[in-house]
Parts: sequence; structure tokens; C-alpha cells
Amino acid sequence: MLKKEVVVRDIDKKYDHPLAEIVQVASQFKSEILLEYDRYRINAKSIMGIIAFNPSEGMNVVISAEGKDESDAVDTLEKFLVCR
Repeated sequence: MLKKEVVVRDIDKKYDHPLAEIVQVASQFKSEILLEYDRYRINAKSIMGIIAFNPSEGMNVVISAEGKDESDAVDTLEKFLVCR
């Protein structure tokens, strides 16, 4: 399992539909991908989970992934959330 903490940046400004796009990005990977904030842990491939989680600017989010492509999954989601 690979984990990385990131601070969410301007996703509302950079993406037209950031919540749906997070799910699309996460769904490209075979690994199980979770986003954690405070006490909350959600499946990054679940649109309902992402809507409830609502990652927004300034949140410290831990991205964790487990599977064959976990490294790529964490890197790609990090780039998405920090708008790189």
C-alpha cells in the first residue's frame, strides 16, 4: 500500500466538473484507491463518496492506493488534486 498526503488546490477553478473528473481519473486504475480527510475515508471510484467527501481548496487529503498500479494511481491523483 502506498500513501501520500497532499493539499488540495484550485480544482474548482481548473476543472469544469472536478468531482466527476476525480472518479474518472481514479477509475483508470486497477488499484483500490481511497481518499482520507480527518476521520473520513472514501473510495475514490465512487461518485456518491466523492460528492459526500467534497474535496476543496486547502484540505489535507491522504491518497492511498493498493494494487499493481498503486504508484501511478497516487501520482496521477496527486497531480489532479494539486492542479499540476
